[in-house]
Amino acid sequence: MRETGVKTVLLALGSHLLKSIAKSTVAAVALLAGAGLPALAQTVEITTTDEDLEDSLSDASLLRSLEDNETEAPAPSDFVSAARADYRRMLTALYNDGYYGGTVSILIDGREASGIEPLDAPSSIGRIQVLVDPGPRFTFGRAVIEPVAPETEVDEGFAPGEPARSGVVRSAVSDVIGGWRDYGHAKADVADQQVTANHAADQLNVDVAIAPGPLLTFGPLVVSGNRRVRTERIIAIAGLPTGERFDPEEIDLATERLRRTGAFSAVSLEEAEEIGPNQTLPIEGLFVEDKLRRVGFGIEVSSVEGLTLSTFWLHRNLLGGAERFRIDGEINGIGAETDEIDYEVDLSFNKPAIWGPDVDLYANLGFGAIQDPAFDLLLAEGEIGLTRIVTPDLTVSGGVGFRAAEVTIDSQTSDYFLLTLPLSAEFDRRNNELNPESGYYIDAELTPFYGVEGSESGARLYSDARYYRSFGNDDRFTLAGRLQFGSVVGPTGADAPADYLFYSGGGGTVRGQEFQSLGVTIDGTDFGGNAFLGAQAEARIGVTDRIEAVAFYDYGQIGEESLPASGDPSHAGVGLGIRYDTGIGPIRLDLATPASGDDAYNSVAVYIGIGQSF
Repeated sequence: MRETGVKTVLLALGSHLLKSIAKSTVAAVALLAGAGLPALAQTVEITTTDEDLEDSLSDASLLRSLEDNETEAPAPSDFVSAARADYRRMLTALYNDGYYGGTVSILIDGREASGIEPLDAPSSIGRIQVLVDPGPRFTFGRAVIEPVAPETEVDEGFAPGEPARSGVVRSAVSDVIGGWRDYGHAKADVADQQVTANHAADQLNVDVAIAPGPLLTFGPLVVSGNRRVRTERIIAIAGLPTGERFDPEEIDLATERLRRTGAFSAVSLEEAEEIGPNQTLPIEGLFVEDKLRRVGFGIEVSSVEGLTLSTFWLHRNLLGGAERFRIDGEINGIGAETDEIDYEVDLSFNKPAIWGPDVDLYANLGFGAIQDPAFDLLLAEGEIGLTRIVTPDLTVSGGVGFRAAEVTIDSQTSDYFLLTLPLSAEFDRRNNELNPESGYYIDAELTPFYGVEGSESGARLYSDARYYRSFGNDDRFTLAGRLQFGSVVGPTGADAPADYLFYSGGGGTVRGQEFQSLGVTIDGTDFGGNAFLGAQAEARIGVTDRIEAVAFYDYGQIGEESLPASGDPSHAGVGLGIRYDTGIGPIRLDLATPASGDDAYNSVAVYIGIGQSF
């Protein structure tokens, strides 16, 4: 939103502010009688007759900022310069709270700061006193902004009789201009204004006339700054509705679409200053492209599951249209108790705006050699489909794929080949992906599969729901909860794809219990279950700004049928942890022990990683 109109309205307030600064020094002298002896060197005291204003005055003061500076020792001239600037800042703070007749006096060792030039600053300063008499609080006498677009909600504080805070004036003008812009009048601005302070009645009268300007439609997107990403692809990804009525929300959406491609380090979409032919408004896009390639690494350690190493290589603009190509590799189980090491390689491709600006094409291909406690697996799988960004929080996808595997269970090897129809939806309202403190996250996956060879047909469902809530001073306490549910409908045991079945135990399900230690036994052979129910609860307490202590409880249940039942086997784990916030994400250390079974509280597992456990 353009701020020109809002600033214009405040010119009258600024004029009154300058006049107040000129008279404030003389008018405040009466407050100085009985001032005490100088205090310690460069001590800043802010005194006002209204205690409710102390925090806002202190926040506005440059003198207070200098006094609180722990990294440098400001010179006396710095305090003199800050004091001279604080006259305006103090009066501005008073205006923000509705006081337009206030006076300010700033004494440096008894001398008015306005009479001291910074170059003539004393060699040392003992006591600085900021004396503020706010005077009476003003209320709005007249509070008029017109015309107002239909369905525009104006700040409720902008009304006769309400405290005449300058911020409310800014907010009200911004609301009205924004209302016209939402209605297609992109050039709405302030045409005229009158802001007068009636000191006799302690009232502020505000009259603002708005010029809505013409109704405009979107013109072309004019692209500049791009070097490798083709202009026509940028226009397609942005998806601005050229020819349709102007709507500032569309510019925000287009900006977000371009940013989420990852191809640009900076994206700026601005409205052109001049209106184009036929009442159109061109949009000027300036882009700075990010580096083409990126490499990353990850590490996670568990005393039971061993060391996991991961890496990726990313190309942000493979074909010149902001296509992303990524290769991920992972080795896990290094040093694990079972001496079984897993290998996985995944290749993924994403092409944005394949069918409208919010629909992307994706293709994945993966290979793996997995040695789990219950089975060994050689796997190849592929998938191609579409992803749609329904809202900034909701993403849905669907595609077709295949899955081919060689499975070994109890020295018996079998093969299977599946055709799959993967569907998923993700709703993410977390405030931070790696360190969430509020909001919630829901992921649901449904994969019908057709057994071409070695497996019967069926469907696999998996869902993961998480919730976070913080409270206390500075939201220092966080409660986090997670609920997992899985079900395989159709084949069971040896007739089902072994890696589609569910196990519990380990870092992703129940900490403290051995990895995948809970499954089902069918005819004397251990398999994964057709049903899984998992729950995790954490209490996180901030010890310092960077260190957080955590207590947690995990629960897992595995069932032989497609829905959990009360008699199904289950286990639990409990533990304590610590987090260190790196600014990017927390480093995680968890100590967990079984809370059920024959080994309850008799062993300890250690988990180290980056990011919260969920």
